[in-house]
Amino acid sequence: MPAVLVALCVALPLAAGLALSVGSVKLPLADVWAIIVNGIAPGAIEPWWPPVREAIIFDARMPRVVLAMVVGAALAVAGAVAQTATRNPLADPYLLGVSNGAGLAVVLLVVFGFGAGLFGTLTLPIAAFAGALLALAVAMVISGRGGSIVVLLLCGLAVGQTFGAVSSIILFGWAKGNQTEQVLFWLAGGFGDARWHMVAVPGVVLLLVSAGIMMAGRWIDLLHAGDDSAAALGVNPGALRMVLLLVVSLVAGASVAVAGGIGFVGLLVPHGARALVGAATRRLLPVAALLGALFLVLCDLLARSMAPPIEVPVGLITAAIGGPVFLYVLLRHRRRFG
Repeated sequence: MPAVLVALCVALPLAAGLALSVGSVKLPLADVWAIIVNGIAPGAIEPWWPPVREAIIFDARMPRVVLAMVVGAALAVAGAVAQTATRNPLADPYLLGVSNGAGLAVVLLVVFGFGAGLFGTLTLPIAAFAGALLALAVAMVISGRGGSIVVLLLCGLAVGQTFGAVSSIILFGWAKGNQTEQVLFWLAGGFGDARWHMVAVPGVVLLLVSAGIMMAGRWIDLLHAGDDSAAALGVNPGALRMVLLLVVSLVAGASVAVAGGIGFVGLLVPHGARALVGAATRRLLPVAALLGALFLVLCDLLARSMAPPIEVPVGLITAAIGGPVFLYVLLRHRRRFG
């Protein structure tokens, strides 16, 4: 595990530096790192670059890269938690329906102004969390008490698609001016409007959730043995699973509020992390977070650079990669799903 963490801790800054250098104005990597070092320790390096390059990095590109890191880590953690809670390799916030639930809440807020400004800058994240929670609750009610995890996932998928369709109907029926184009692009997922203040909510949620999951890792790992074994060892599997799914809703809501509907990160990344370090929560979570951050930074870099000056929504890139992986996981576990 230490070697994996070291490799990821080296790869992530390298990817971030590359992402900071690419854009409409291409910057040499040497300039990027020198500007960052000079920003951290003013006067450490004698500036040889024009001041506008500092503005490009710190005001335009770095918020985007940092937000991509935070959202990537958050979605990967949410996916790892969802898969552990449900004991199902296909679980992730998107397939559970919570991402589309959060998206519907944001659409209602933007188009109709329901509760706009009620909680200041926290209004959007709170609305997204409420929508995610509603989608999860509907899926759980439909699947029934004591229903199988597979049924819950199928209900979550159906609820998510329904909420997504309602979002589209609202946009095309009631959105004004350029709201439709703006929100549709946002729903596809991306970081084009990233600002520093947008990092705060998902960043704090990620830190608190990760700390809580790491502390409870010993009990969470008991779910791998099955509900009967977990109960015999003193854990209430139903209550623990409910708490974990609420955590998934919270993380997904915070992520959707700032980045839109970026799917498949929570499905793809935990599988990669599990292949590297195993399924133990305290080993899996930090690797999944770093791998998710790295993955989404690279996806955002690809989205910006594959068809300039047009920017492809990041959610389309992750879907193009995640769709085949979803099919692979499904085929690999086909006996389990009948």
